[in-house]
Amino acid sequence: MLAKLTVKNQLTLPKAVAKNFKGVEYFDVSTDGSSITLRPLQRSRADEVREYLAQLGITEQDVKDAIAWARSTE
Repeated sequence: MLAKLTVKNQLTLPKAVAKNFKGVEYFDVSTDGSSITLRPLQRSRADEVREYLAQLGITEQDVKDAIAWARSTE
C-alpha cells in the first residue's frame, strides 16, 4: 500500500489501514531516521470526562466555583 505526502506535509493513510483504527484521532509519530512509526493514541479518561461535562453545559468556571465552595466549607 502507498501513503501520499501532500504539499502541506500531510500524510494520507490508505482506507485499508485507517479502518483498523476507528475512533482514533491522534497518532504518536516517531522516527529512527530511516522509517516512520505511527502508534495510535487512545482517548484518555480525562478527555471523556471533559466531553461529558461539555455536553452537560458545565464550564471550567463552574468547576472552579465548585472547588472554591467545597474548600470554603472545610
